[in-house]
Amino acid sequence: MLEGKTIAFLAAPAGVEQVELTEPWKAVKDAGGTPKLISTEEGEIQAFDHLDKGDRFPIDATVGQARAADFDGLVLPGGVANPDFLRMDPKAVRFVRDFFDMGKPVAAICHAPWTLIEADVVRGRTMTSWPSLRTDLRNAGATWQDKEVVVCHEAPSTLVTSRMPDDLKAFCEATLDAFA
Repeated sequence: MLEGKTIAFLAAPAGVEQVELTEPWKAVKDAGGTPKLISTEEGEIQAFDHLDKGDRFPIDATVGQARAADFDGLVLPGGVANPDFLRMDPKAVRFVRDFFDMGKPVAAICHAPWTLIEADVVRGRTMTSWPSLRTDLRNAGATWQDKEVVVCHEAPSTLVTSRMPDDLKAFCEATLDAFA
């Protein structure tokens, strides 16, 4: 389904919700795609299981080294700290915006839409997220829905969003469809 496709996963050095990284990563690999971990710093990222430290994962490139043109899609895992850190990094924000500028599909779960808001790519889109981002998304021009997954085909690129880890099955299925 994703044979020959390379998918970027963008995560900050600390604060990514581990299951929101590992489940979509596994889905991409199982579908024949190649996932690559991109971060703002070289080395490893520290994942979390809610507030407890989880595993560490080696990155493949920094946002300063990676180019959206080299990928077929982008996954933005959540966690509260992860997107908050990413939206403060201009290179990370530019990396995300480039996927939209190139019309490439993007998938974001939980708090990850904070980074999308900063990249100014949510206006006119229908989305979901962790419930506490509802007002932020509406204020940025999105239509928010409380659903396990929302797929918005608004040009220039398809955007898949989900609310939380409980929605990962639906999120992964919709993400694979968008990337195929």
